[in-house]
This record gives sequence, C-alpha cells and structure tokens, in this order.
Amino acid sequence: MPPPGREPAAPARGAPASADTASQGEGDCPHCGAALAVQSDQGDVPLTRLAHLYLCGGLSTYRIAQLTGVDRQRVTRRLRRAGVPLRPRGAGGSRPQARRPDPPEMAAILTELYASQRLSTPEIGRLLGIPERRVRDRLRRYGIPARTRGGWQREDRRSLPAETLRLLYQVHGLSADDVGRKLDASRKIVLRTAHDLGVPVRASAAEAPSGPDEIQLIDALYADALVRAMLAGHGIAGVPAGGPIWQRFPQPVPLTRELVTGLYWRCGAGLHHIELVTGQPAHTVRGFMRRARIPVRDPGGRSPFLRRWRAGTRCETSVRRPVSYG
Repeated sequence: MPPPGREPAAPARGAPASADTASQGEGDCPHCGAALAVQSDQGDVPLTRLAHLYLCGGLSTYRIAQLTGVDRQRVTRRLRRAGVPLRPRGAGGSRPQARRPDPPEMAAILTELYASQRLSTPEIGRLLGIPERRVRDRLRRYGIPARTRGGWQREDRRSLPAETLRLLYQVHGLSADDVGRKLDASRKIVLRTAHDLGVPVRASAAEAPSGPDEIQLIDALYADALVRAMLAGHGIAGVPAGGPIWQRFPQPVPLTRELVTGLYWRCGAGLHHIELVTGQPAHTVRGFMRRARIPVRDPGGRSPFLRRWRAGTRCETSVRRPVSYG
C-alpha cells in the first residue's frame, strides 16, 4: 500500500510494466508481458527491465551490460533462466551486405590463372578485385589442387612440347638457345626437357657434356644393388624414367633421416640422385639435411655412386686380358 496521500505513480510511456501489472496481463508491450509472466530474480536491476531492453529495444547483451552495469554473462544467465528466447550470437550486430554468387565461369577462370598461367593468389586477387583469402577459398571449393610452397616449386619446372622440341632441336638442328628463343624459354629449360624426353643432347663448343642423361641415370640408380635395397627397405617403389619429375612423382616420397642418410652415405648418392628416386627437389633435400644435421661430403669430384657405376660400366664394356705373372 502506498503512503497516505500519495497515489501510485503511473508507468512511463514505453517503460516495462510492474510485476503485478504483468501478471494481470496489463503490460504495454506483448513481449514484456510474456517476460513478466515468469518469476523474476532478486537483483539490482529487475528482470523486467532486462527483458524489455533485450526484447523490445533489440539491444545486445553487451549493450545491456553497459547501460545497467550488470555483468554481461549475468545478463545472459538471467535471461536464459527466465525463459527469454535468446538470439544467436552476432544476430544483433550489423551484417555485411550479401555477396553475389560467383559467376558460372569462375572455376574455369581460376584454373586458367592459377594452374595454367601460374599466377599467385595475391596476383589473382588483384586481377579479379577480390581478397586473397577468397581466392584460396574458391580454389578449395572448386577442387583446384594447390601448388607446393617455396621458391623451388616442382610444378614451376616448365617443360616444352615433345614433338616441337624434337622437330626444332633434333630434326632441324637448331641450338638450345635458338629453340629457347622460338619457344620463349631459357636454354636450361630446353636442355632439361630434352634430357627428360631422352633426346640426345649435343655438346656445345663452350662446354662438354656434364654427365649421363636423365633416363640412363634413373635406370642406373634402380639397377644399383645398394640403392635398390635401400628403397625396398623403406617401401619405396621404383618409378620408370620418362617425363618431368613432377609427373613421375605427383606425390613426392616423404623424407626421413634414415632414408636420406642411407641414400647419401651408405649408397653414395648425390642430391640430384635422391631427387630422381624420391621426387623431392635437390634443394629441398639439401635443406632437410641441414635441418636434420646430416653431414655432407667434401665438395668436388664425383659421388661414390657415380664412381661405382662408372667402374661397373667400364668393366662390362672392356675386354678382359689375361694376366701375365712373369
């Protein structure tokens, strides 16, 4: 009962009704009336005010905590106990505009730019006017395989058309430099593609042939007893020669300390030889050895495997002469 001579104050316009009024269904707002029907907590701020700010005002629990001075988690807990339906997280904040769907040709565009033209994701983002993270998201969505990271990407080892290379280099007799100028490639790419395809490489006047071609070297590695036993012990199957390294090994063999140490020290293979039987670039093998603290041989000269193979080749091709004893 109010004191004598004082009438009860009427609720302000827009303010939540009292608990007695709500129980009688006389609330100004239907949301507040529904919230007041439940039993309120005993706290500094009435539950009716919290429910009114949340349901009628559309404020977030963070904003209500700022206005009322109640801990944000306590606001959420009181609303949940009172049966107030809570909005999903972030529903009260401003939302970005809905993004337009990708054009139907987006998959073909990304395949051309990323897989064919070898552009990076930042370059594609600048070209298409979209963030780099969205480019990576679209690559995963359309199933475009990502390239290997680092400066020595195996996929970036460009190869030339086989028939064109044979026609220009082998049939017409053009030099590697001339073939590179016609095909817009460097001399190194021309010679490496020729080695991969088994095309005989002519010795130039400036330099002598550096060694056996790739196919001959791969066959020699798999024919070596030590290398063959080491690969079999680690469950690594032989891959026939022919084609660039990234085609021979779509998934490179994982490097382990035992495998690299065995191939390098027990078998006497060089870094390039390990690349030919594992698919890992020679620079990657060298970095792995440095991180694993695997010592390297003294520089200069041929590797033990090459010396062993050369000696075996000479023994097979030479004619044995009878030994004279006196």
